[in-house]
Amino acid sequence: MALSLAISPCPNDTFVFHALVHGQVPGAPPVQVTYADVDVTNTAAERGAFDLVKVSYAALPWLLDDYHLLPCGGALGRGCGPLVLTRGGTTTDLGGATVAVPGDRTTAYLLFRLWAADRPPARIEVVPFQEIMPGVAAGRYDAGLVIHEARFTYPRHGLTALVDLGEWWEGDTGLPIPLGAILARRGAVDPEAAAGWIRESVRRAWADPAASRGYVLEHAQEMEPDVVDRHIGLYVNEFTADLGESGFAAVSALLGRAADAGLVPQTSSSRATAWTS
Repeated sequence: MALSLAISPCPNDTFVFHALVHGQVPGAPPVQVTYADVDVTNTAAERGAFDLVKVSYAALPWLLDDYHLLPCGGALGRGCGPLVLTRGGTTTDLGGATVAVPGDRTTAYLLFRLWAADRPPARIEVVPFQEIMPGVAAGRYDAGLVIHEARFTYPRHGLTALVDLGEWWEGDTGLPIPLGAILARRGAVDPEAAAGWIRESVRRAWADPAASRGYVLEHAQEMEPDVVDRHIGLYVNEFTADLGESGFAAVSALLGRAADAGLVPQTSSSRATAWTS
């Protein structure tokens, strides 16, 4: 039986999962992969649609009854947070603004809500990620919340970063920023085995980066090779191989603060981090 896997087409995911997807991890089952933006996989995971799935950490409170959080394969780090962009620095106060966001259960939007709690914008619109920067540049939105490669390309659209939510989070907590998690569906896949497969896939990616180059570029069709390289360098890091103590602390801090603010359901720290429970 093939294992169903859902990841994004972003370079960090295709780089990390290349070996697993292509049958190069000893002992791992064959994998049937679906590529989708994280807002899509967040919703699909609620239906139990995949055995292994990349989701937003912000979505965990709705998913942990059905999934184990794995300690590897996701996106968590420093200097890699979402940005709030405006057009040419024309907007500095979002109190009356319309803000485009990439999904209502994304970590980016959860961080934005925590940051803007004292002065929330007038209107939020959920917009496909690729439409956010052009929409802000054209004046359809006063500001846009962006992630991933937009960190490297937003000046091309004449946009200005109002705030780096990663810098804000790290300055406030001293912790790395938890963005995307890998989950294993309970009863469908052994989480310890899955973690082993993913760690081996990461190890192989680092040992021979050229091996995945064609696969990564195929799914990153709108990114220049130098942007792809910077993307992988930023989002594939020591936390990809193992969340470790500080990684799990970051997850607990994010979900705890969000629950205290009434933004997500309460989730016990043991439930969020005991991936083999």
